[in-house]
Amino acid sequence: MKRIAWDQYFMAQSHLLAFRSTCTRLAVGATIVRDKRIIAGGYNGSISGGVHCADEGCYVIDGHCVRTIHAEMNALLQCAKFGVKTEGAEIYVTHFPCLHCCKAIIQAGIKTVYYANSYKNHPYALELFSQANVKVEEVMLDESLIEINSKEKSEFVSHLLSMLEEKEVSREELVSLQEQASSLFSIRK
Repeated sequence: MKRIAWDQYFMAQSHLLAFRSTCTRLAVGATIVRDKRIIAGGYNGSISGGVHCADEGCYVIDGHCVRTIHAEMNALLQCAKFGVKTEGAEIYVTHFPCLHCCKAIIQAGIKTVYYANSYKNHPYALELFSQANVKVEEVMLDESLIEINSKEKSEFVSHLLSMLEEKEVSREELVSLQEQASSLFSIRK
């Protein structure tokens, strides 16, 4: 039995949390981990009980939505709210933290930041992480690990495409369908 690696497990959790985001600009998830145990999770969205950007639009000032609380901050605030220690913990984030979240992560005592996607990686954030001896590492999510029945779906679509080819569907239409399937499942033509 092949088990999912820890970093993929925690990064997958962050991607799952991002599905709760109410931000229409970018869905972000964050998972705080200590001693291989999840201690908090967060996603970007409005304050508890507030209106959501997904419902009323973003409230943008100087190019930033001021209604949204970032995923990293929500996870850190969840720890504060429930009295959970963050000193020496790690954080897994779907996107590189902004400068403000970088500073909060450092002040919270987080020792390692793992991120899946670069997103406006601020040079000063990298400098601050370095000064604070916070390890920063890119961890790309292997989406095939969390895709349900991906192999079966891929094989089914490949079979359907083969049947269409035998039925003499136009070459142009078949190539278009193969490209669409390939983009969804990485099917080999």
